[in-house]
Amino acid sequence: MSFMQKNFKILLLAVFVAVASCSFTSKEFNDPEKDKLLVDLITYVLEKGHYDPKEMDNVFSAGVYKDFIEAMDPLKRYFLASDLEEFSVYETEIDDQIRSKELTFFSVVYDRYMQRAEESKGYYKEILSEPFDYTVDEKINVDYDKLPYSTSKEELKERWRQQLKFSTISNYYDLVEEKNNAPKKKKEAEEKGEAYIESDNAKLTLEEMEAKARQTSMTALDDYYDFTSDLERKDYFAVFLNTVVEEFDPHTNYFAPPDRDRFDLRMSGKLEGIGARLQKKNDYITIVEVISGGPVWRGEHMEVGDAILKVKQEDEKEPVSIVGMRVDDAVKLIKGPKGTKVTLTVKRVDGTIEEETITRDVVELEETYAKSTLIEKEDKKFGLINLPAFYFDMKDYGERNSATDVKKEIENLKAEGVEGLVLDLRDNGGGSLRTAVDIAGLFIKDGPVVQVASGGKKKEVLEDENEEIVWDGPLVILVNELSASASEILAAAMQDYKRAIIIGSEQSYGKGTVQNMIDLNQWLRQNDMGDMGALKLTTQKFYRVNGGSTQLEGVKSDVVMPDRYSYIEIGERDYDNPLPYDKISPANYKVWDGYIDYEGTINRSKERMAKSEQLRLIDENAKYIKRSRDENFVTLNFEKYAADIEKRKEETKKFDAIGEYDNKLNYRSLPGEIALMKQDTTLQEKRKRWHKSLAKDIYVEEAVNVLEDLKLNNIRNGKVAKIKN
Repeated sequence: MSFMQKNFKILLLAVFVAVASCSFTSKEFNDPEKDKLLVDLITYVLEKGHYDPKEMDNVFSAGVYKDFIEAMDPLKRYFLASDLEEFSVYETEIDDQIRSKELTFFSVVYDRYMQRAEESKGYYKEILSEPFDYTVDEKINVDYDKLPYSTSKEELKERWRQQLKFSTISNYYDLVEEKNNAPKKKKEAEEKGEAYIESDNAKLTLEEMEAKARQTSMTALDDYYDFTSDLERKDYFAVFLNTVVEEFDPHTNYFAPPDRDRFDLRMSGKLEGIGARLQKKNDYITIVEVISGGPVWRGEHMEVGDAILKVKQEDEKEPVSIVGMRVDDAVKLIKGPKGTKVTLTVKRVDGTIEEETITRDVVELEETYAKSTLIEKEDKKFGLINLPAFYFDMKDYGERNSATDVKKEIENLKAEGVEGLVLDLRDNGGGSLRTAVDIAGLFIKDGPVVQVASGGKKKEVLEDENEEIVWDGPLVILVNELSASASEILAAAMQDYKRAIIIGSEQSYGKGTVQNMIDLNQWLRQNDMGDMGALKLTTQKFYRVNGGSTQLEGVKSDVVMPDRYSYIEIGERDYDNPLPYDKISPANYKVWDGYIDYEGTINRSKERMAKSEQLRLIDENAKYIKRSRDENFVTLNFEKYAADIEKRKEETKKFDAIGEYDNKLNYRSLPGEIALMKQDTTLQEKRKRWHKSLAKDIYVEEAVNVLEDLKLNNIRNGKVAKIKN
């Protein structure tokens, strides 16, 4: 995983405050050099406060060595093999240097990187000054992890040539396509009686297009080096610190002061931009989350897994390539004030490339809240509650939280006479542990919900102690590969109690750890060296009531349904060094006895899924996406390049049917929400869009089928559903 990753999701704890365990020392930190002081602070907190602190030995050192060099030069277009030979003397010494607050390794790598980066400016300017020959039959290997380092500057320059040709051929293809499509657009305009204005690009010759494509690449790199010139040594040192702390586990991260400020902004619930969270994977800036209610979501512009290749502001003629750019620098280009427009060149998960123009906006917090809809099937009514996150007010838990909101939605649905309930946790990355426990309590009489272990300490069991049940009717929970953390706690508890049937991906994300944010400044009595930033530290692991961990394993669905991520490595197991899966003793809990034919219902669902043509097509699409992502060699011959794109377009046409599916269910907002829509047209549009997507959702369709199988005569005790106070 990228060490520049900024897609951090903190698991907010209200029940335990593990950070208090870090108040353990009278040690003084008084090194006058800020970098050395930071190393001293961070390593001490890691050793004393981390759930499973690693031994800083030669193995640890080798991990930091490898990861820092990869973070500095992921495309292997700066360092030479001779540089790596020189660096290698430090491979097993970094642990010793950290203990002695010695920064030689960082300094040597940083200095050499700055030297090579300066030299590279001459490479791209020289290469892009001459036309590319697109008739040559050559390919580029984009699996940079497996590429060796160049043995000479001549070999390195050739790598630059191939990479630049790779980025430029895409620009050239876009221009040629625009010219080729001009007659069609002219005809369409004439048929509509509209005036047709030929674009400047359509008037260019092939030679002029080739020159313009190279100039676009040149401008992108000029802009990239302008960005990097603003970076200071401390920015690269923050990268180094993250390679150190992430050797402990993927969710332990160092936040330099600007990064912490951005984190705090995200936690405030308001984001100004396009409404998507980004992560760098290999050389691509990739969408890892689409924020509900944001511009990307409203316009259905992009989805998780899409990569952003280029960015163009509304006052610019040419886009800037962000391939290979640091994620922070890419974000600076993508985000912007409300009302401004940005055009993104997007590579879809299926490999197709398109442009999307997005109007930036403030992403409203409201769409992170629970929402519900009434599902009507013939003469039956069912309810669906979508929970995007496990949230709560950090200042006042009782003010508003996901548990009380879910309870209200259940009450509203019960008033409409629903016979079953679907809780949709797909794409829910987690949040407050306490709210997960409280939501579980809405569906069971009482008992343990999750077990929590702190390093070397006795486990704690978090229980629902309220005997009243808000909903004791049929319950289905939907999950996918992106359901993580608190989502997994809730789904696992309901599965262990046999209270709900879990439908979704083969397994959920697999994050079974708890983090706390620690302000590093609290350790300094007298600090005249400025803000030291913060450390997000893994302090605990949580376990199911049956004793198993959700770490790596996630929650395995009772009914597995394929999706487009089925064959892609995604989740906790995709990290290099996650904490391991383990077990502890089970808690004392009693399985729900309300269902008569629980196992039979699951088996009937599996039988339906095996016969579904829609699921067969989804599975085929997932396999196609996997094959496309595994193709590491790309042709640099234009005819073959264009043919490959056309072939891909044809291959993906059959998958259009996935988005055209109709599950024949009716969706209706509840009366209270309908009243709000009269004053809020935006809310009306959001719900309309949501209902439209639900109507195409085969997973919701099967959830309703399962609820029908768990109908009232299959409920042993009837639907009492007393309301908790």
